[in-house]
Amino acid sequence: MKRRMLLRVVGISGYLAFVLLSFAIGFDAGKRIGNNFIIFSVEMFKVLPCAFVLIGLFEVWVRKETIERHFGERSGIRGYIWAILLAGTTVGGLYVAFPVAYSLYNKGAKLDVVFTYIGASAICRIPMTIFEASFMGVKFSAVRLFVSLPLVVASSILLGNYLTKRGYGITEGK
Repeated sequence: MKRRMLLRVVGISGYLAFVLLSFAIGFDAGKRIGNNFIIFSVEMFKVLPCAFVLIGLFEVWVRKETIERHFGERSGIRGYIWAILLAGTTVGGLYVAFPVAYSLYNKGAKLDVVFTYIGASAICRIPMTIFEASFMGVKFSAVRLFVSLPLVVASSILLGNYLTKRGYGITEGK
């Protein structure tokens, strides 16, 4: 445990020293890295607090029985459809999708439905799809969704069944 903490401290210190030195000597790539980090951090702090409040409310307000009925072992194809619909409305990308997936799993969602949710949240969020359609065209976006979503569901089923048979699951983090 001490070694892991030491590696984190050394890594963060090295990064900060690199960025500060880059600003001091005028190294443009290092300055851009520092500026990008600041921009990214500000964007994260805008989205994540609201998302985590909503996830906390989800934990408290949504009953386990509801999740088991719609996302659980006996949900059938409905579980995958609900996962895709929920993923389409997720804001904040995978930074929000992973905590939501963890919450779904803890409330009784089937592992392959959770994998479908994670995969779908990476490829079919509504704002991202609208943005893509405005640049690439509606036909391109429709073809991409109709090709990728069945592949996400199929790979989720295969991976979920494989891991379930071997007794794997999502565990509590440290």
